[in-house]
Amino acid sequence: MRHFTRIADLDVTGVAAILDEALAWKKHPPGAHLAGKLLGMVFFNPSLRTRASFEAAMLRGGGNAIVLEVGSGVWKLEDRDGAVMDGDRPEHIREAIPVLGRYVDALAVRTFGALQDDTADAADPVMNAFRELAGVPVISMESAREHPCQGLADLLTIRERFGVTRKLPVTLTWAPHIKPLPKAVPHSFLLTAAAAGCEVRVAHPPGFDLHPAVMAEAQDYARRSGGSVSVTHDRKAALSGSHVVYAKAWGPVTEKAAASEAAARIAAHKDWLITSRTLAAAARDTVFLHCLPVRRNVEVSDEVLDGPASRVIDEAENRFHVQRVLLDKLLEGTAC
Repeated sequence: MRHFTRIADLDVTGVAAILDEALAWKKHPPGAHLAGKLLGMVFFNPSLRTRASFEAAMLRGGGNAIVLEVGSGVWKLEDRDGAVMDGDRPEHIREAIPVLGRYVDALAVRTFGALQDDTADAADPVMNAFRELAGVPVISMESAREHPCQGLADLLTIRERFGVTRKLPVTLTWAPHIKPLPKAVPHSFLLTAAAAGCEVRVAHPPGFDLHPAVMAEAQDYARRSGGSVSVTHDRKAALSGSHVVYAKAWGPVTEKAAASEAAARIAAHKDWLITSRTLAAAARDTVFLHCLPVRRNVEVSDEVLDGPASRVIDEAENRFHVQRVLLDKLLEGTAC
């Protein structure tokens, strides 16, 4: 595994293997398996769980991490090929990335989509530039297209609760927000759950479709894993009998649409707020997941987040467990 920036880098069998090893390491930690290894972490966007969990994985594994925040102590970086660099971005990624790759054993990158054109975001230009130029393994801390470590943590949480994932009914439901958000998290939950053989139901209002290439990839994983993928605008029908309810806000389909236009379309569906009444339509043993951060009583009500079905804290912890396995594979740690 040279890079891990998308679920396709693992495929169906690789997803299962990472989850198996993460479960085993939760019971029997691997010790200083990353001794002498150095991870460079490049943040184009803010982070709490992602930064803390990656740093913790490196430090607890005996390695270390360098954190670089683009535009804050580090030059703003230009990523457009052919750009005339007469603005506020004095360094191009075509120099910055290979230089960083000379200093560290691997690079971790966090970058969001521009939310102006779904097709442009799905092409994942910044993450693919890191893959091309780094000269060392690259791991995604979220990109314009996917957040694969989050997807693995989600499925680890489900595995811990239900034991098996094949044919397990799970619902990915859209939630309202104060602004458009990227599609990376719902993309990765969909892809990872499909690769794990879940019966994935995606529920969202009209006009909030996930990217068609991601949907096609998920359908392929489902065919090979024994799962299924369906899409509906009827949230209650999607929730019926579902053992997992995963809520996430994301923006509408965009093709260079104005942000104000997108916000108005989101505001029209405030009734998609997740409440205890929403969960009542699911199976009695359902668990509730959300990647965090979450805007309480905008996306999800207090009663759900603080209620017995919520597994959001366990889910956040599991970022650490899947990431140390991935780092071990990428850095060829002593536990391999």
